[in-house]
Amino acid sequence: MLSIAESSLSDVSLKDTDKPGFRRYIKRTPLGVVLVIAPWNYPYLVSINSVLPAIIAGNAVTLKPSPQTPLTAERFALALTQAGVPADVIQVVHLSPELTSFAASHPQVDFVSFTGSVPGGRSVEQAAVAGEGFKGVGLELGGKDPAYVRPDADLDYTVAELVDGAFFNSGQSCCAVERIYVHESVYDAFVPKYVELVKKYRLGDPTLPDTNLGPVVSIASAQRIQKQVQDALKAGAKALIPEDLFPAAQSGTAFVAPQVLVDVNHTMEVMMEETFGPVVGIQKVSSDEEALKLMNDSPYGLTASVWTNAKENPESERAFEKFVDELETGTVFLNRCDYLDPALAWTGVKNSGRGISLSKFGYDQLTRAKSVHMKIQT
Repeated sequence: MLSIAESSLSDVSLKDTDKPGFRRYIKRTPLGVVLVIAPWNYPYLVSINSVLPAIIAGNAVTLKPSPQTPLTAERFALALTQAGVPADVIQVVHLSPELTSFAASHPQVDFVSFTGSVPGGRSVEQAAVAGEGFKGVGLELGGKDPAYVRPDADLDYTVAELVDGAFFNSGQSCCAVERIYVHESVYDAFVPKYVELVKKYRLGDPTLPDTNLGPVVSIASAQRIQKQVQDALKAGAKALIPEDLFPAAQSGTAFVAPQVLVDVNHTMEVMMEETFGPVVGIQKVSSDEEALKLMNDSPYGLTASVWTNAKENPESERAFEKFVDELETGTVFLNRCDYLDPALAWTGVKNSGRGISLSKFGYDQLTRAKSVHMKIQT
């Protein structure tokens, strides 16, 4: 973001099309005060995505952290000011939900950047719209990100990547893989490999070096995740991971055993609504067309991934390009997932939000265009 700041924020010259005696250009002007409402799951990363570009673009920032991770904002602001950012350019505020809505509607706030849940985003947007000035709002909300495994995918590579994509950070990522569609020709080979790898996870104290799966954020979150799994089982899904493999997953704690569900379908909440935990559903499909239809059959659209050997097979590359064109999502991956590239626009569609962070377009969101039209010869 630093390396592209000068080119992204420089004046846009129109000299190539200026008529004699005229000079025209477009300036990128800071908005003013940007309110950043950060989440608990990746507080530093989101601060880098939102706070730093806002400051680089010339804005001041009011940073509101999650009440579950309050000190992250204090430490981030301290790091910036110790590095030379003026103290009055960034302020940290700890606000209740009611006061957060008040801040979003405040006339001195010119833009609101929110990362969090769909209900939270809706509340923030409504507050901003109700305030004076028609301020902009950037919303990075939930996801129910799909993956599709085509017949020619490298299964050993794909399984390892999709297990990590589903269970990294205990699944507590907006772009975690939460549903996998596997072509019927490789389904019977894919599922056992996937289950075998998940069984090797170690759930426990995240400060211990051999732990690779920690707790979810709260007991309430654990109970919600477990209810989603139980509802799916009652509706006919099958669980492939024995819970007794993970003795730390006790009722009344925030530890949730990883789970892989098969015999799932889109009547089940586990395939439609965000889980935000270490659970994934795997569904068999018969064709690219069925996979595409199911991937788009979602209220969310943050990222999606396709796994196929496009390097060796021209037909596979063409198939991937069709997914790129027709998937209703902000990012389409080939043979990777759950990854954020700062050179690419981070954006979502449907209930995954609106607006853009990162890339040159992220700077466009944090500035406004001011046109300059000069008639030099009169």
